[in-house]
Amino acid sequence: MMFREIKSFLLQNIDCGAYSHLVTMAIILLGIAAAAALSYYICKAMLYMAEWVIEKSPTKWDDDLLDRHLMRGISQLAPALLVNWLLPALFSAREQHEVQWVSDLTSLYILWVIVRILNIFLGNVYQAFYKRKKFRPYAVKGIFQMLKLVVIAFGIVITVSILLDKQPMVILTALGASAAVLMLVFKDTILGLVASVQLTANKMLHRGDWIVMKRHDVNGEVLDVSLTTVKIRNWDNSVTTIPPYVLVSDSFSNYQPMRQSGGRRVDRSIYIDVNTVGFCTEERIESLRASGRLDGISDISASEMVNLSLFRNYLERWLASHPDVNEDMLLMVRQMDPTQAGLPLQLYFFLRATEWKEFERLQSDIFDHVYAVIREFGLAIFQRPSGTDIIEAAASPVLLESR
Repeated sequence: MMFREIKSFLLQNIDCGAYSHLVTMAIILLGIAAAAALSYYICKAMLYMAEWVIEKSPTKWDDDLLDRHLMRGISQLAPALLVNWLLPALFSAREQHEVQWVSDLTSLYILWVIVRILNIFLGNVYQAFYKRKKFRPYAVKGIFQMLKLVVIAFGIVITVSILLDKQPMVILTALGASAAVLMLVFKDTILGLVASVQLTANKMLHRGDWIVMKRHDVNGEVLDVSLTTVKIRNWDNSVTTIPPYVLVSDSFSNYQPMRQSGGRRVDRSIYIDVNTVGFCTEERIESLRASGRLDGISDISASEMVNLSLFRNYLERWLASHPDVNEDMLLMVRQMDPTQAGLPLQLYFFLRATEWKEFERLQSDIFDHVYAVIREFGLAIFQRPSGTDIIEAAASPVLLESR
């Protein structure tokens, strides 16, 4: 009643001839605008006080979810709510038709502020997940992006219903008739959503994983998994972007479990010159025993022991005692099928180091030792003859005869 008394007072004291009514309405609208602006700052101050109380709480989740950005968005609702409350109080039913445009604009403003608040809240929830290490690996960014799109889509539907003065269900029914067109337009978005859910639910991919997809020339670490793209930084520092559904429809290798297992595989072969394989002499066995190469082996007979067999046994024992080799995982030294390039001797084991640079250093150190010690067993690495070899063989009859 107080608002109507104010309006009557304005009508009685403003004399602008035929325009008295319009001037009065303009003054009332300006007063409503001023009150709305004042309500914004009052609400903003109150919410900032609430934010200060939240920051003092011992928990961190409320700090991440109810931040200043969200509080500012909520405070923007106050002016529109006050306008919607004052319009029916200050204008009669007949006059409300004259200011219907104000009511419609206010309704649209409230709608999109709510949409903005919901999107800010969803963004805060995602950031809260991202800040926690135990949730960070999960590929949930695409799910939150899809939720934001759904909120915006509902906002658009309600906006159209306000402008056309139709029920939202009528708009949705009309959109249902064009569902095929929408499916075509948002095909990648829908496929990306389904793929993001599958990747997350099946724990197939996480941020920071090392993946390899030879078909798409991908070999590197996952930077980001969103609704429509997966970014991978390759080891040459290039960035490859692929759709999420490609990871579901095609196969890829994920090396993250290898990193977490505590062992990275070494699978390499050295090629033995078969002409150097033979039985050991007593002198060679004594030399190997003196150098400690036969520790752990007993009852060795020179007439029955083959140098390659001794070499294999030595490598297995040496690798098993190596501090950087994971002895809990498979370890073996075995012969492969002979080739024209010699007899392959495969070394199969796992190093404790999984980081690339350290892994390569340790692997090189181990094979440096293998190449250096093989001569003590009377064996030689097969190597295709080069021009220098032929010249040396021609210059040395003894070398030529041995070859």
